[in-house]
Amino acid sequence: MTTNRTVSFDIHVSYGQIYLADLADDMWTPETFPDDHPEHPVGIIRVKDGKGLLVTGLHTGTVGFSVTVSDRDPEPDVNEYEDIVEISFHIQTGRIFLIEWGGEGFHKLPDLSSGPGWYRLRYHAVHMDRATESDCSTDAVIDRYLLQIWPQNESIPQVVKSTSRTLTQWRNAK
Repeated sequence: MTTNRTVSFDIHVSYGQIYLADLADDMWTPETFPDDHPEHPVGIIRVKDGKGLLVTGLHTGTVGFSVTVSDRDPEPDVNEYEDIVEISFHIQTGRIFLIEWGGEGFHKLPDLSSGPGWYRLRYHAVHMDRATESDCSTDAVIDRYLLQIWPQNESIPQVVKSTSRTLTQWRNAK
C-alpha cells in the first residue's frame, strides 16, 4: 500500500524563485545557483548539495503550491498540469522545507519516508505563461505547482510534459 502525505498552501515568490532545502547547509545566494543539467536540461528545477531552486512563472506575488511525499512513485498528474519535469535529489537529513526568497518564510514539508538518501522530485506547473505575462506584483493566484517526492536511486533528469513557452525558455537558458 502506497502512503501519500500532501500539504497545500499559498507561497510568496520574489524573482520567480522558491528554494527547497534540508537546512543542513546555508541557502544559496543568487551568485551560486546551480546550472541546469548539461545533457538533460529541465529548466524550472535545479538541484545541488541538498538544495533545490524551483522557478515560477510569476515574478513577485503569491502562487499556489502543493507537495506530496510518497513512499513510491505517485505517477505524474498529466491532466491537470501543463509542464512536468523530474530530477534526482540527495537529502542529508530526511527533513525538508520550502523557503521563500531571502529566507523570509519557511514551510515544513512532511518527513521523507526513507530518511536521508536519494529521492526523485517531480515538479508540475500550470499557467506559467499567464503568470509570466501578468502584473509583476499580484496577490491573485495565477500559477499553481505540485512537487512530488519519493525515494528513488539517482537517475537522469527528464521532461515528462512540456507545453509552455516559459519552460522552453528556461530549458534553453544558458
